[in-house]
Amino acid sequence: MEFRILGPLEVLAQSGRLDVGGLRQRITLALLLLDAGRVVTVERLVDAIYGEVLPPTSKAQVQICISALRRLFTAHGRPGLIVTHPRGYILEVADEDTLDVRRFETLTAEARRRRDAGDLDTAVRQYREALALWQGEAMVGIDSRPVRAAANRLAEHRVTTNEDCLQLELDLGHHHELVGELTALVAEHPLRERLRGQLMLALYRSGRQADALRVYRLARETMVEELGIEPNEQLQRLEYAILTSDESLNGPARVTTIPLEPPEPPPARPVPVLLPAAVADFTGRNKQLDAIQRELALAAEDRFRLAVPIIVIAGQGGLGKTTLAVHAAHTVAERFPDGQLFTDLHGGAYRQVSAMQVLERFLRALGVAGSDMPDGLEERAEMYRALLADRRTLIVLDDAARESQVLPLLPGNRTSAVLITSRSRLAGLPGAVQIEMDIFDSDQSLELLGRIAGSDRVRAEPGEAVELSELCGRLPLALRIAGARLSARPHWSIDQLVVRLKDETRRLDELKHGDMGIRASISLTYESVGPEARRLFRLLAILDTSVFSAWLAGALLGGSHTDAQDLLDELADAQLIESAGPGYGVHSQYRFHDLVRVFARERLAAEETAAERKTALERALGTLLFVAEAAHRRVYGEEYLQVHSGATRRPLPRKLVDQLVASPMAWYERERPLLVSGIRQAARAGFAELCWDLAISAVTLFESRIYLDDWRETHEVALAAARHAGDPRGQGAILYSRGSLHMTLKRLAEARRDFEEAIELFNRVGDDLGVALVLRNVAFLDRMSGLADEAAARYTHALDIFTRTGDQVGAAYVLHNLAQLRLDDGDPEGASRLLAEALALSRRGGSRRVEAQVLHRMGDTYLQWDEPSLAAEIFGTAIDIVREIGDPIGETYVLCGLGVARLRLGEVAEAEEALRQAVRLGRSSGDGLAEGRALLGLGELALSCDDHAHAVAHLEQALTVFHTLGIPAYEERARAMLTRARTAPHSETLTTAVTG
Repeated sequence: MEFRILGPLEVLAQSGRLDVGGLRQRITLALLLLDAGRVVTVERLVDAIYGEVLPPTSKAQVQICISALRRLFTAHGRPGLIVTHPRGYILEVADEDTLDVRRFETLTAEARRRRDAGDLDTAVRQYREALALWQGEAMVGIDSRPVRAAANRLAEHRVTTNEDCLQLELDLGHHHELVGELTALVAEHPLRERLRGQLMLALYRSGRQADALRVYRLARETMVEELGIEPNEQLQRLEYAILTSDESLNGPARVTTIPLEPPEPPPARPVPVLLPAAVADFTGRNKQLDAIQRELALAAEDRFRLAVPIIVIAGQGGLGKTTLAVHAAHTVAERFPDGQLFTDLHGGAYRQVSAMQVLERFLRALGVAGSDMPDGLEERAEMYRALLADRRTLIVLDDAARESQVLPLLPGNRTSAVLITSRSRLAGLPGAVQIEMDIFDSDQSLELLGRIAGSDRVRAEPGEAVELSELCGRLPLALRIAGARLSARPHWSIDQLVVRLKDETRRLDELKHGDMGIRASISLTYESVGPEARRLFRLLAILDTSVFSAWLAGALLGGSHTDAQDLLDELADAQLIESAGPGYGVHSQYRFHDLVRVFARERLAAEETAAERKTALERALGTLLFVAEAAHRRVYGEEYLQVHSGATRRPLPRKLVDQLVASPMAWYERERPLLVSGIRQAARAGFAELCWDLAISAVTLFESRIYLDDWRETHEVALAAARHAGDPRGQGAILYSRGSLHMTLKRLAEARRDFEEAIELFNRVGDDLGVALVLRNVAFLDRMSGLADEAAARYTHALDIFTRTGDQVGAAYVLHNLAQLRLDDGDPEGASRLLAEALALSRRGGSRRVEAQVLHRMGDTYLQWDEPSLAAEIFGTAIDIVREIGDPIGETYVLCGLGVARLRLGEVAEAEEALRQAVRLGRSSGDGLAEGRALLGLGELALSCDDHAHAVAHLEQALTVFHTLGIPAYEERARAMLTRARTAPHSETLTTAVTG
């Protein structure tokens, strides 16, 4: 079977040309042929077929294309041509098959060998045979970005081969016959200066001096007009030589070289060995070392491979990329007997090493004399590839900045290999294998410290050694510097260095020894990014949280989210920040390495004024408050009013906010560290209103996810800030919220004190809404204390205010609590009317949380009506809501009611499961009331099964809980049930014991 890609894509079998199929199948086959004998990943095929806009069925479509091609080849006697691999597919071109591009490479390589041996006629014939394989533009008509990129590379190879062939024919004196071909090639490639020079020389040697000079003038006009540059120095020298009829231009008469005897063997070729010395204390990195050795071994065994193996070792500065590359190169050096080349490209430096400079050094190492050194980059790269064409050479390119710096240094043959280190991933290098580097783990850190400073010292101070490695951020360069300082000062203890490094303002000064320094390493990377990226890098250091979200970057800069995301990508590509957590898209998060953060704070202090830092922080916190309030509205509804400050909010685009808080509790959970640190930073910066408003907004998370320590600590900070600022409204808001925390912890006396002070402060500033919010909580305390009339009066007062202010959700909350008072009085009909109104209000207000609370109360009402089936249905709806919004406390109460309803229906096993789960949730959430009610339910369940021993145990636990909480109404119920359990041999079902 014959495959052709040097022209239209064709497959020829004995029966003739095969119909490969539509565009997707032709793209698939083209990629498989371009990498024949190598794995082509599914992701690469998907990208080639669809580009950036991927349909959901993209991978399935690739599989369909592969299946269709397999059927085609099977029908023509080649069933195993395409092989499935864990990472993709391989097209195995067997010996009996022909692939024109492979034949082209073989002929051109042989032609170069013949040329170097002096057999020019044979070299020309082989070049011409190779060029005859081309039938037009490679893979013409296949519209796919990767395929077209490969076609462009092949076209470049074709033109270069043509130039090499023409040069030999000029050397043989065939100038007359070449004028027509060269004229056509110049018209097709008007900017190829080598072709222009060859045409000028052919014309001059054919006695057409004026035409040769006309070719130069046209070349100069074209290049000045299209590129704005003059022809290269070589072409200018050729023009001068033609003008002066330089005798050196007179080529040989037409000759044919006939080797009369075998040519003398060429002189021995130099074998360059430019690798630096390996590091004696190489530590860790076994996983990465194994991966490098494995990839190079697989590439060497793959006889069908066409492309040079490329391995990119990527990571931030100081991770030991160069150490790994050099160590790996030494371990595999024997596989590359023709030499090992090494260069430091200084990718992070202000003046990077150019490919021109590197090629000159490499060519000299390969035996090219200075007088034979080509002047242009393209010519040097061609000579470099030609010299390496039949060699097995390892090339190590250290500290590359970008792909363009590397591309001219890649050999053209598969027998060589390239190891590259870079602070960027160089994702634009086709087929490159990525080796990611990260900081050391604790064991590796201690091992490196021990090898440098002495293992005895590390064993003598193990705790201090661990602390030292953490202060170094487990960064290999920092550990090496710390170890070297200890080694140079044997009289120091490890603890002495730890004490020095704990001062963050001097940490980078301490991490310097000789020519090694962390600050210098990070600074190189910092200077390599653009000015706006550097500014964002500095401003990110303002935040006290270890992880920051992409949406916050725009707020720090005062610009758009899109521009900020581009800058974050630039910083991430340079390894100044790194991705953190599983989030992606608008939810992506980043973090600093510890030492990079120290450097960022140094630059922040040096390059941003105090006023600029404060303004950026205020923008960030104002944006955080804006998004936090949006998330709160998603949980409680648009109509749910809170006490808020007049702090400036920094809005984000509506679409972005909707994406961020589509799952509000997930957003709160993700941004919890930012919320907690932001409250503290706001207090320190004097932003009292931002401070207490953020604290109020964060309670949505703290309460539902039971982060009670965060709730308490942030409110202590916010209360102090409000008092320092003389802000009575802020003090009232925080006292009201802190009272709610006490209420959650069932510290009812402390809660009442905070609520009373909050009401006094709200009355002082005339904030009726604040008064109503506090009143409803005081009413709850009254109800728990058995003061039903006082509770009803306060609920009614709060309801009047909520109705007047239009707070539908607040009114719904009060109504369902008034309904509970009706249930306590044995009036389920009155409770039902209030609950129907509360349910409608909660739904209109959009508060799922309050809706679930109302449904829970409705379930209790149905239990009082002895309608357990309806109650179970209502509780089932409520349980779906609380689980959806992530409310474990609400789930505990609903499970209590559901367990009792299941028990009344005779579903004992389901009832026990629900009640036991409620006990577990109540204990884990610290909600004693919920735990006590669930224990009452388990007591009832045990009594219904005549299990008096367990009934007594559960009810005694419940009584203890209620007594500790100081809730007399529930104490009375628990005592009544406990008396029955102890005295009744067969207790009847207690129909009202655990509701309410």
